[in-house]
Amino acid sequence: MPGSLFSSSTQAQYVQWLRAYLLSVSDTFFKHRCLNNAAALTYTTLFAVVPMMTVTYSMLSAIPSFQGVGEMVQSFIFSHFVPTAGEQIQSYLSSFSQQARKLTGVGVAFLVVTAFMMLRTIDGAINQIWQVDRVRRGIVGFLLYWAILSMGPFLLGVGFVLTSYLASLKLIADTTAYLGVDQWLLRLTPILLSSIVFTLLYMAVPNRRVPFRHAFTGALIVAFLLELAKNGFALFITLSPSYQLIYGAFAAVPVFLLWIYLSWILVLFGAVLVRSFALSNQTRNEALPPLLGVLVVLNGFNEQFQKGLSFKLEQLHQAGWNLSLEDWELYTSHLLEEGVVSKNDLGEMILARDLRHLGLNNLCQQLPWSYPSDQQLDSVVTLDKPGWYVQMVDRLKQLNEQQRAVLDCHLDDLFTEF
Repeated sequence: MPGSLFSSSTQAQYVQWLRAYLLSVSDTFFKHRCLNNAAALTYTTLFAVVPMMTVTYSMLSAIPSFQGVGEMVQSFIFSHFVPTAGEQIQSYLSSFSQQARKLTGVGVAFLVVTAFMMLRTIDGAINQIWQVDRVRRGIVGFLLYWAILSMGPFLLGVGFVLTSYLASLKLIADTTAYLGVDQWLLRLTPILLSSIVFTLLYMAVPNRRVPFRHAFTGALIVAFLLELAKNGFALFITLSPSYQLIYGAFAAVPVFLLWIYLSWILVLFGAVLVRSFALSNQTRNEALPPLLGVLVVLNGFNEQFQKGLSFKLEQLHQAGWNLSLEDWELYTSHLLEEGVVSKNDLGEMILARDLRHLGLNNLCQQLPWSYPSDQQLDSVVTLDKPGWYVQMVDRLKQLNEQQRAVLDCHLDDLFTEF
């Protein structure tokens, strides 16, 4: 039907957009070396999983109402999130954790430091995806990691106690059994818990403001992918038992490491997705040609430098300039390479060159982008814009006119003129 929402042309456009979007996400994933970061996180997790379990037990045991909840949390995680050999790995880690709880103060401090190192590695990997150079340091980073270590087990305990209480209510139990949704609730619980954890991860870790809807959408996608991966991984291990012949009694260990690696790949893929949502959410109704975009950014740095302040993308938006995060990172990266902009001790970007000694022509020659065409300039909105901006648009139009006049000849005349 002509004009239908599901017409062939609309479907073709949607498929083309989806293909371009997935290629962009894939390029970003490999550009930021997510596979290598997942391997590093797997290595760190191997050393940090016992300290994290020990901290969780200690935090939950400190609250009388949460006695025994630590074992519930552990059993739930290994039965629902580890696809195979979970019981054997759980027994190993439980034994290690019980021994770790007998350590002295120095040993406990070492475990806490190991857990902090894992959180810091996660912080660095995700902020690298967001292209944030200024990660949390000092007291801010310490408080964030300590909040995760202290509040994480507490929130898990509250969730399990509340879930157990609701499940024990006869009305709710009878209703779910009558509707036949009790099994569905049991299957959806791991996905729901994973979504909550990943949402907090994608919102709290990046040193940027991440909208809740972006973080939750990415977390939900990763949670479903993790569930599918768990089932597929378990099927693969079941159909390929050769690893048991090779490793024997230690067969569960390489399987566990491989699963951790796959899980971290999905978690980092989710971070790439969340960032792509933020980039695609940037409206481009007034998209600026690169040359004008660089000048707008440079003018902002100059104005803030006169006040002795740094400059950020949020300030550019407050001034009424519609610049996407992707373009901001592209332009500031080039200005940093050229030494026009630098970073102070806090990692904030400031103007580094005296603009009285930087010519417009020299700047244009340094830029990797060509001059905007007449079509691009005609689409530029100059209403309510600063005078320098309107003048720059006029200069570029004059430049295009002069270029057309200079190059206004036929090739045959050019080749036969001399």
